Amino acid sequence: MKSEIIRAENLSKEYHLGEQVVHALNGVNIAICEGSFVAVMGASGSGKSTFLNMLGCLDEPSGGKYFLNGIDIGLLSRKERAAIRNQKLGFVFQSFNLLSRTSALENVELPLLYSKNKMSVAERSDKAKAMLELVGLSDRMKHVPSQLSGGQQQRVAIARALVNDPILILADEATGNLDSKTSIEIMELMTRLNEKGITIVFVTHDDEIADWMGRKLEFRDGIVLEDIISTPKPQGITS
Repeated sequence: MKSEIIRAENLSKEYHLGEQVVHALNGVNIAICEGSFVAVMGASGSGKSTFLNMLGCLDEPSGGKYFLNGIDIGLLSRKERAAIRNQKLGFVFQSFNLLSRTSALENVELPLLYSKNKMSVAERSDKAKAMLELVGLSDRMKHVPSQLSGGQQQRVAIARALVNDPILILADEATGNLDSKTSIEIMELMTRLNEKGITIVFVTHDDEIADWMGRKLEFRDGIVLEDIISTPKPQGITS
């Protein structure tokens, strides 16, 4: 039986806007097992991005608890949470967040500079090359972002997310800036990574993208309205 990698217990988040209180999360209880591929869905303001920020240790809850791989994140200091983000989590965003004057290889190497496992220059380069080969960019390593297509830039971002061997990938609208054909290519890559055992939580507003995943969490008004487990139905597989 697979172990839990994520557990949220009565997780809540409030934002105070003057005298108004916004309940971005309102008592969320969720468990996700390792090796899962989960879609997080909902309209703007539903709480899905706040939930992802909690999972990524980017924000602190107003109430409740969040356990990552058995660790109570609420008991950690800011420095310890930063270490968790660097060592255990990989992030992929809608905007690729690549350094514009830096090659694909150097962009992927960046997280290794802050890793607790100190590496030589050659070791960092070898690890980054391996990740770029994994995402199918062995022939684009020396290219800067302006020389890459949107799909290629997202692959670089995914390679960067993988380079520290995270236990969890968090993707926020990772296909949002891509055309449908490129989106399919990225989802095929995500599926292959998941088949290797990587847990992925993927925020999307697109039903067709969500169909690639075996579980869908539908957020509304800060709560999980639906939690659906189904057989993945990938659209337009090209390989």
